[in-house]
Amino acid sequence: MLLPLNFLLALTGTLGSLYFSEVVKFPPCTLCWYQRICLYPLLVIFGVALWSEDRAYAKYAWPLALVGAAIAGYHNLLYFGIISEALAPCTRELSCSARQLELFGFVTIPLLSLLSFVSTLVLLGLDQRKRSSYEK
Repeated sequence: MLLPLNFLLALTGTLGSLYFSEVVKFPPCTLCWYQRICLYPLLVIFGVALWSEDRAYAKYAWPLALVGAAIAGYHNLLYFGIISEALAPCTRELSCSARQLELFGFVTIPLLSLLSFVSTLVLLGLDQRKRSSYEK
């Protein structure tokens, strides 16, 4: 039951990122690209695992979700001014802390990415715990 939720999270994140860049025309910054590099393969990994009923998918998903969460966390620290923008890999023309979207005054694209990766990690952990309890 948790694998389909992870697939939906990855699908929503992928479609959302493509919507923001291709439809709304928000240009993705460098950190956004790095997060996409971690997110897009998760969609394939979860999709193939659903199709093939392969339960070994977690060993491929964990590293991508961890790296994606770390980058998203760093991006949020930059975005909210906790870390100086001098430490950002982004260019002056396309800032990593540019305010492109703020829902309810605090929900930003980097925050949505962080929530997605953290949710993926939680679901992977719960799935791993559930499977290990079945094996006992």
